[in-house]
Amino acid sequence: MITVKLFGTLRIDSGVKEVQTEAKRVKEIYAPVLDVIRAKQPDTCITLKTLKGCRIAVNGNAAAPNTALQPGDLVYLFPAVAGG
Repeated sequence: MITVKLFGTLRIDSGVKEVQTEAKRVKEIYAPVLDVIRAKQPDTCITLKTLKGCRIAVNGNAAAPNTALQPGDLVYLFPAVAGG
């Protein structure tokens, strides 16, 4: 089981702090995470594109969508931030 922690606007907009899922690669977490978000917030503006645009860390280290995962890994999703 993989734990995915959501941060920033992902957490604020969805009301979801973390998701437990099975995945062999980071890119496999997006659909299950979106399913949990939509179950809690059916009218959410969060999409697969939103999730795929996030910065990723696995166990505290920067990662890419193709990064392999092991049971017990902790994946962090940080949404893009705009500002001035």
